[in-house]
Order: sequence, then C-alpha cells, then structure tokens
Amino acid sequence: MDNYQIADSFSLLAKLSDIHGENSFKAKSYATAAFTIEKLPVQLSETPHEKIFSIKGIGESTGKKIIEILTTGQLKSLDEIIEKTPPGVMELLNIKGIGPKKIATIWKEMEIENVGELLYACKENRLKLFKGFGEKTQHNVIETIEFYLKSKGSFLFSQINLIANEVKTFFEKIFLTNKIAFTGAYTRQLEIIHELQLVIDDTTDNIKNKLASVNDFELIEENQYDLLYQAAVGIKIRVYSCDKIPFMQQVFLNSCSDEFATAFSQQFESINYAECENEEAVFTSAGIHYIPPFQREFTHVIDKAKQAPLPPLLQVKDIKGIIHSHSNWSDGGYTIEEMAKAAIAKDFEYLVISDHSRSAFYANGLQEERIKEQHLYIDQMNQQLAPFKIFKSIESDILNDGSLDYSNAILSTFDLVIASVHSNLKMSEDKAMLRLITAIENPYTTILGHMTGRLLLSRKGYPVDHKKIIDACAANNVVIELNAHPSRLDIDWRYIEYALEKNVLISIDPDAHSLDGFDDIQCGVLAAQKAMVSKENNLSSFSLQELEAFLLKKKLADKN
Repeated sequence: MDNYQIADSFSLLAKLSDIHGENSFKAKSYATAAFTIEKLPVQLSETPHEKIFSIKGIGESTGKKIIEILTTGQLKSLDEIIEKTPPGVMELLNIKGIGPKKIATIWKEMEIENVGELLYACKENRLKLFKGFGEKTQHNVIETIEFYLKSKGSFLFSQINLIANEVKTFFEKIFLTNKIAFTGAYTRQLEIIHELQLVIDDTTDNIKNKLASVNDFELIEENQYDLLYQAAVGIKIRVYSCDKIPFMQQVFLNSCSDEFATAFSQQFESINYAECENEEAVFTSAGIHYIPPFQREFTHVIDKAKQAPLPPLLQVKDIKGIIHSHSNWSDGGYTIEEMAKAAIAKDFEYLVISDHSRSAFYANGLQEERIKEQHLYIDQMNQQLAPFKIFKSIESDILNDGSLDYSNAILSTFDLVIASVHSNLKMSEDKAMLRLITAIENPYTTILGHMTGRLLLSRKGYPVDHKKIIDACAANNVVIELNAHPSRLDIDWRYIEYALEKNVLISIDPDAHSLDGFDDIQCGVLAAQKAMVSKENNLSSFSLQELEAFLLKKKLADKN
C-alpha cells in the first residue's frame, strides 16, 4: 500500500467515527493522521516500523494501525465500523456539501439510508427543517446528487423524457434522414431506462463510420445489427441498423416485451414489414386493432385487440383535480392559497390538501390544534375561491400496529384520509401485510397511499402480496393510489389490471410538495396508460360533483 491508500483508510475511519458519534478526539486524530501521511516525503512501506512512531503527527495508537495496514493489508477497526454502516450511508460520503456530522443527522434523525432517499427528501423540503440545514444547502445537495446519479447509468423515465427530442434531433442532423425512430424501454414507457434505443434506416457500417467522429460519444459494444454507445450525458444509447431487417420490423419488435414479440411473431408470420409505413400498418396487416407500444407487455392484450379496439387512452386532460398535495403547513413549499390558485390556473376543479400527520415530525406533521386551525382557514379560502373547492385531507401515517395517526373523532373531521407508511420500512411481508390490511380496514381510510413505499433506483420498498391488498381494498371500498411522483409510481402498473378486475378505483395523485409537482400527473398518466386505466376508474378524473358524491356515499356506507 502506498501513502495515499493508507491516508484514505484513516480519512474514512475518521468520517465514519464522526457519523457513528464515537469519541471526537479519536476521530480528529485519525483525520490528522490522514493529512500527515498524505504529505510525507517518503513511503511508509519503505520506513522501518520503529521509526513510524517518531513521525510528527503519528501517535502510539495511530502508529500501530499503520503497521497493521502494512503487514496485513487491512485495518480491523475500519472493517468493523464499515460492517455496521449501511452501504447507502457510505455512499452519502460521495455527496459534496454534507460532511460526517450532517450525514449522522440524515441517517439517525431523518432515517434516510441512501442517496436516492435523500434526493427525494430534499425535493419534499424536509432537509431544511433540520438544524444545520438551510434552503441553500438543500438546493446545493439536490444539484450535487443529480450530477452524481448521472454517472450511475440508469435513469427514471421522466429524466429521459426531458432529453429524448434533443437526442432524436441530434441523430437526424447527422444522418440527414427522418427515418429514425425510438424503440425499446422508452417507447414502452417503462419506469426505469437503462439505455435509450433507436432505429436508423442505414447499415451498421455507415452508422459506425458517421458516429466515429462525434465527440463524447464512445462505442462500447458492437453486434451484428446494433451498436451501443456511451454518451457524455451519462445515458447509454443503442442504435439498431437495418442491414437485412426492414426499418419497421426493427422499430416494432423492439418496442414490445420479449413475451409479446414472440407471441405476435408466431401468430402473424406472414406480415411483410417492408410494406408497412408505420406501426399502425403492422396491425392492419395482421388484421387486428392497434396496440400502442406501452401496452405491448402481456400476450392476452393481443386477444383483446382481435376482438375489439382497446379502450380509449387516459389523457392528462382527463384529470379534473389534484388529490394528495402538501402545503407549507407541513413540508410543502407553498401556502394553500398559492397552491389553490395555481390549480385554478391549470383549470383543475379542486385541490385535496393532505399534509402530513403528527407522527411525521420530520415533515412538520400537524398536531390536533393545527388541524382545527387549518380547517377554519380552508373554510375561508373556499368562500373566496368558489366554485373551486379545497378538500380537507390528511396523509395519515400508518403506525406499526396498522392504526392511523389520530383518534376516530379527529379522522372524522376530514373529507378524506390518505393512509401511508413512512416509518419502519424494513418489514417482513407478514408484518407489512398485517400493518397495511389493518389500515385498509379502518373505516376512515379513503385512499391507500404509495402501497410499497418504493423509491425507484433507490429503495425497493417493503414486500407485499399485491393481490391480497387489492382484495382487502375491494372489500373495504378503499381506493389505491398510483403515486405519480416519478421516483415512486407506486402502485406498480403491473398489478393495476387485477385491481380493475376487482372494481377497485385507482387515484393518480402527484403527491405535490410544490407547484411544479402538479406536473408529475403526466408521469402517473403514462404509467396508468400501460395498465389501461380509464377516466371512469380513476378517482382524480372525477368531476367536483362526482368526487363529492363518492365521498358522501363512502361516509354513509362506513357509518352503516
């Protein structure tokens, strides 16, 4: 080991000691040792062991640790402290602007254990609520994390959607053709994109030659009919050629799941893709109704398309109100009035304010007295803004035993209650199921919020039996949220079809903590399109009058 590697070991030991709240003197001595070792003019590996102790800045304990590293290649005390530190907390050390003391707060007080969770918390304005963190720090952390995550190689659909048109224009200028089309995970509207795929009506050799001179565009994999490039922006881009495969065949078959593509090819072997000008023509040639790329997941959709046109696609314009939003009464960034007026400006008919409940102390959750104050304030706002309506709601924490965060007397004062898990996420499936189903059976639960607690690319979420939860929601007339935040998209679209079969309503909710958060509805709509959600079975597509009637009917049913 050279001096830099040894110094790095002591530097990491110092930082982790601070994070774990160990003796501050020891942590400081490790940091001093790291600084000293890095500046030494000679290598410690070439220094007699007995002379190491005479180096200024190296004490008895530090010297023994250096000798341990030199003789064994390891440092036991460092290995031990790494062992008891979650990997995600270790990764937080890569984020500039937050030192060990701040990481300790993030981990132990905010219960955040990885970079993705921290980014989500920042965008919910939670970081600035803690001592030592302000608005500027929160903003800087967001920028640093987003830059850091770009180097990881996987992206949310929403991130790719922002740059997709620029990428396509870039290729059109190079190849001077409009016979370029996206395919793959992006056209299928999958929630995570590992590589952006497109088809160019050209040969592999021509594509390779034309892209060879493009700066910051590195060829990293070459196959017979496709080339994989690493772009400077972080995303991998796979380019399919059309040497021997017709353009539309490449576009179509790569825009399907493997299961769907295999079944379609087996059933419709005689299609002449070379004569198809677009994907609609492929289905016309097959003699069935059109299936858009984002619904080409499961084979049974082919059978549906043989019998009749697929249901009309849900659109953003079908969303009539904002359900699930947070104001500055808890961890939102804007006043209720600002949020209501922004909703009115976007032609929404209503706004459901669902600030955090009291157990969410990290999010400035509402104590009972503040609930009463907020309700009086909302009454005043409704008088001013009529016919627009602000609904009184709460995102009530589901506690460890499945109970909600307030007494029934308090819960009864809300127009609707969104029940969500926010704490103690490391549960077994049995524990998670008991907790969720108990909450679903509470007569005051209107909507089950973000069912699994997942954060895409950051946190898997707790394990659940989706079908059993859906069955419980069906039995208790509880709506299931499709949380539209691009990092959540929870419930997973793959389970929504079963919910629709059970006549369980879905609610596409932005979980907005800012005015910009309203726009996340689009991400929820795209996920819902994959599951063939219609405006009739989406609660946030209900008009104001329809929502009021639904809530009244539920309250009457629960009383009986």
